[in-house]
Amino acid sequence: MGVLAAGHAGVDVYQGAVPALVPFLVAERGYGYVAVSGVVLAATLLSSIVQPGFGLLTDRWRMPWLIPVAMVTAALGVALSGVAGSYELTWLAVALSGLGVAAYHPESARLARAASEGSHVRMSWFSLGGTLGFAAAPVLVTPILAAGGLAASWWLAAPGLLGAALTMAVLRTGLAGAGPSRAAPAPQNRAAPAAGDQRRDDWRSFGWLSLVIGARSIAYVGLSAFIALHLGGGTAGAAGLFVLFAGGAAGTLLGGAAASRWGRLRTLRVAYAAAVPAVAGAVLAPAPVVYVFVAAAAVSLYAPFSLHVTLGQDYLPGRVGTAGGVTLGLAVSVGGLASPAIGALAEATSLPAALTVLVVFPAAAWALAAPLREPEAVRT
Repeated sequence: MGVLAAGHAGVDVYQGAVPALVPFLVAERGYGYVAVSGVVLAATLLSSIVQPGFGLLTDRWRMPWLIPVAMVTAALGVALSGVAGSYELTWLAVALSGLGVAAYHPESARLARAASEGSHVRMSWFSLGGTLGFAAAPVLVTPILAAGGLAASWWLAAPGLLGAALTMAVLRTGLAGAGPSRAAPAPQNRAAPAAGDQRRDDWRSFGWLSLVIGARSIAYVGLSAFIALHLGGGTAGAAGLFVLFAGGAAGTLLGGAAASRWGRLRTLRVAYAAAVPAVAGAVLAPAPVVYVFVAAAAVSLYAPFSLHVTLGQDYLPGRVGTAGGVTLGLAVSVGGLASPAIGALAEATSLPAALTVLVVFPAAAWALAAPLREPEAVRT
């Protein structure tokens, strides 16, 4: 789990890097709100389309080699985005990074499920790795680009390349053979069946869960895309991003621990109820109090993060790769698809007015979670 968490950090730093690039794209290239939200969309559009496909592939075949390849792809995409000579090439480079992120998550989620042995706390450590990658992004991106401008983006490839090397070394020790179940050997390179795969897949509950994740995604990705600009950019904006991402790390751990004590669905509903005033404060509160609300919003929006993954895999016990790919993919993709609309509203009105709309979405996630029930096998 430690290695998988570190690898998760190494790839998700590139999801956090895209919002951290936004102030520099505005300052150096003069991009407007719609243009920079389009860059955020690039990181998520291709990912949202192909990630379920990668999930289907990893349900059918073991593909551990895909993990380091995906990490290198994500790293190269962000590295190229700063040196691209036009908006179109920048968009394509960021889209390439999104493709790498999409390829990484389904297979890594399958291995993480096997390593966690059903523990919510262990799975939260895997999710924590990704959240720490998010948190590290502004700390990594801001000083490098502040010193060298967008042309220095090549240095941003380092975490992904180092993480890929570490992951390859550990996969050779036998982790690649791990699977959700060892009850039956996998013929040739086919993936072994998931634990409890005699149960039927509950697509209805999985669909409701996907709606919850989509609502959460719009709130969180909207904040991460524009909070730096909302706080004035520069050091204040980078500090806001760091608080947002670091608060997400704390929320991930808190969610796993709370679920072990009070249950996944109760934890999920309480978190989304708390997110409503927290997001409102992050948008409307004055400095320096705003940073407290940014942290609270991050904690409440990230507490259910690892629980989404385990719930999705329990709703689809025969499709754990697909479930992992969709739940982790929706965590960013839907929000990215909504970002251009937020950017357009900001240009038509103001950025604070556009961000105020985000308060609706944690409330929607709370309401949509009401019909969800624990999977039958878990209840019994």
